[in-house]
Amino acid sequence: MHRFAKNRIWTAIAALAADLIAWTQMLALTSHDARRWEPKRLRHRLFCIAGSIARHARRTRLHLAATAPDTGLLIAGLQRLNRMRAPT
Repeated sequence: MHRFAKNRIWTAIAALAADLIAWTQMLALTSHDARRWEPKRLRHRLFCIAGSIARHARRTRLHLAATAPDTGLLIAGLQRLNRMRAPT
């Protein structure tokens, strides 16, 4: 009984992750070929960019590796998401 519940939860989490990736590609990566990349390619090119979170003066900042080839694409996507308004 417990194994079935664990599998159901894992399946729901995997489906949620797939939906988040699809929405991120559709909203943040509109003008780049990355919009059509498979999840494995996204993982290797965008999600594995080294970074660190720093807090200073009541602000939280994300520092990304400048030497990664797709850092500019990730930053542009994050900026595009930040510019979007929340639904009302």
